[in-house]
Amino acid sequence: MSTESAAEAWQPRTWVGKLVREGKVKSIDDLFRLNLPIKEPEIIDFFLPNLKHEVVSINIVQRQTDAGEVSQFQVAVVIGNEDGYVGIGMGKGRQVNQAIEKAIREAKLNIIPVRRGCGSWHCSCDEPHSVPFKVVGKSGSVRVVLIPAPKGVGLVAADAAKVVLRLAGIRDVWSYTWGETRTTHNLVKATYDALRKTYAFSI
Repeated sequence: MSTESAAEAWQPRTWVGKLVREGKVKSIDDLFRLNLPIKEPEIIDFFLPNLKHEVVSINIVQRQTDAGEVSQFQVAVVIGNEDGYVGIGMGKGRQVNQAIEKAIREAKLNIIPVRRGCGSWHCSCDEPHSVPFKVVGKSGSVRVVLIPAPKGVGLVAADAAKVVLRLAGIRDVWSYTWGETRTTHNLVKATYDALRKTYAFSI
């Protein structure tokens, strides 16, 4: 079933979902402006049907049960529309596809708006191609600093961070990282946290 047909067949289970389905909430921007909780991934499918996703890490984890050790795949996924919205999610499953589906579902529930702009004094083009100001994100031991960059610089960041930035619609940025950056999910979460903070201030 395609995303569009799934959205048409969607039967909301929450109050916010019913408001969306009935057309009382006109856009995803209204959800964030009114601070309404998103508890159904179908809400995101309804407003953002063309989301892209990318798997950034796959690990095998084990847990102890009465029957012995059980191995599962742990997957980290980033989703975004490459135009100001991005989300991250983690999923576990005995099969990779199952873990990816769970991660995508969680990422939709974690989607955030990203304020873009041109905060670089080298450029000042007023186009939304970079971050509007310096932001710092943290997760575990990892700290990520995103700094506005002029057009043409590209994404000066680690590979996993580039995925988050690209799917958020950021095309040019400088970044600095500290901590155990080899831990991919913490690097991704720290980058996501930095982008979330673009809406923490008024500019």
